[in-house]
Amino acid sequence: MNRDSKIKLSFLLTILLLTVFCFNTQVMHLGTLPLKKKIIVGETLDLGFESNKFLQALEVDIQPNNCSALRNSKLTLSDTAPIVTNPGKINLSLKLFGIIPLRNVTVDVVPEIKVIPGGQSIGVMLHSQGVMVVGLAAVEDVHGRSFNPAREAGIKIGDVLLKVNGKKIKTENQLKDLVAQAGHNNKPVIMNVKRKNEEISFKVTPVYCDETKSYRLGLLIRDSAAGVGTLTFYHPDSRIYGALGHVITDTESGKKIDLSDGRIFEASIQDIHPGKTGQPGEKIGMLQNANNLNGNILKNTPYGIFGEISKPIKNPYFKQLIPVALPSQVKEGPAEIITVLKGNTMERFKIKIEEVTRQSKPHGKGMIIKITDPKLLQVTGGIIQGMSGSPIIQYTNEGQPVLVGAVTHVFINDPTRGYGVLAEWMIEEMETLSKETGSILQKKRDVQTIGHHNAA
Repeated sequence: MNRDSKIKLSFLLTILLLTVFCFNTQVMHLGTLPLKKKIIVGETLDLGFESNKFLQALEVDIQPNNCSALRNSKLTLSDTAPIVTNPGKINLSLKLFGIIPLRNVTVDVVPEIKVIPGGQSIGVMLHSQGVMVVGLAAVEDVHGRSFNPAREAGIKIGDVLLKVNGKKIKTENQLKDLVAQAGHNNKPVIMNVKRKNEEISFKVTPVYCDETKSYRLGLLIRDSAAGVGTLTFYHPDSRIYGALGHVITDTESGKKIDLSDGRIFEASIQDIHPGKTGQPGEKIGMLQNANNLNGNILKNTPYGIFGEISKPIKNPYFKQLIPVALPSQVKEGPAEIITVLKGNTMERFKIKIEEVTRQSKPHGKGMIIKITDPKLLQVTGGIIQGMSGSPIIQYTNEGQPVLVGAVTHVFINDPTRGYGVLAEWMIEEMETLSKETGSILQKKRDVQTIGHHNAA
């Protein structure tokens, strides 16, 4: 065989080996590994591979070494996964033959967080920063002419009115008084408006409305929101709670309500309107004595509302705190939710987690759930309004209850099914609030960065 033939043969063999290697199902799994992963202290550093002859050629470089039963910072995927002993950040570098880099994964190692599951029905009262524009309407003057002063000035639905003529606006009545004053003086009003993250000024001239006998701008506004939801969890050490599992938006504009202040109170469920295909059901609640459950609202986020509760709460089904599952620990299969159907009585109901979306960063739709409990289906028809925030509990093989998420949305065309948010994303919001309030929670879960890691 001449030299050129040997070179061609070597090249073809190399291509063949690389093709076989790359199309091995376990190796293809490398591409699905998240760039970031989170595990709890005491867990194994397991990447979820089954060992085979191809993967024995892969070497994992661990920096730093804070794993037990590991004498050096290198191992192969055929080795027993080590146990992580200390909190911090670990950089995993997967290399072929210990030379060719294939994937870098950053692992956050955090202490376990435990909470008291919720399930209590709560009344939610929320006041926005300023007043929100939820509609624009025409104003007819004494001559029958139609005007829309606000629209013509450039104001849009979803804008938040912060100031009028330099004065802060918190209620609809404040705005009416200032508009009337300007109209009587035949002057425009200067309106400071928040649109997304920008503050804009508009000059709007009031028009005297013949129908209402008052000066108007052609605005429909709302200064507060109220409703019924469900408490998801309570963290006793910090006194912080999480509820709803989704953001509170204005019902007219669909925009997030920027929080000024708000409170939660215990609610008693008086009636249930069952859900039907194309028509969501709802809980009908009434606010109870504020001494039973009373808290403020400090954050309105995509993953729920958060604040502090004035005194500890209890759950009749869980006398002890239970762990919060990381996204990687949530499994498809049987689970249960806790919610109220009548009065203040919390009940447990069976559900099935049909699908879990593997998320390495926060997103509201973390799982698809299906109501399977006969009683809940009979009374509610499935998931209904007011059930948002109901905690989702799973049990480990050892029978340990774990908070994995919260009910958030119903499928309009199938009220027995809906979405849930992963509990970890609610915990991250709680940790952010803990930093802002200086609670002891953050001191417990703060992780010290050890070594280096690659940015995702």
